[in-house]
Amino acid sequence: MNIYVGNLPYNITDADLRETFARFGDVSQVNLITDKFTGESKGFGFVEMANNSFADAAIKGLNGTDLKGRTIKVNEAKPKTDRGSGGRRY
Repeated sequence: MNIYVGNLPYNITDADLRETFARFGDVSQVNLITDKFTGESKGFGFVEMANNSFADAAIKGLNGTDLKGRTIKVNEAKPKTDRGSGGRRY
């Protein structure tokens, strides 16, 4: 299951996030989202857990908890939706 993690501290690393979630089970992948121009964190990311029971435990155990001074938001990632043309007319 893919998990959304929001309100992350801007100085968090992939290793920090992996370690945080590994307490609940095997972490398949960590993806911190960064600005493509500056390379700085945007304060959110995604964690892929090996199975749904690990993911559910991580969501329940981590949502609303403190991580390096910030209260993180953790929930099941929703598929990206088509945002249209951004209001442009063609």
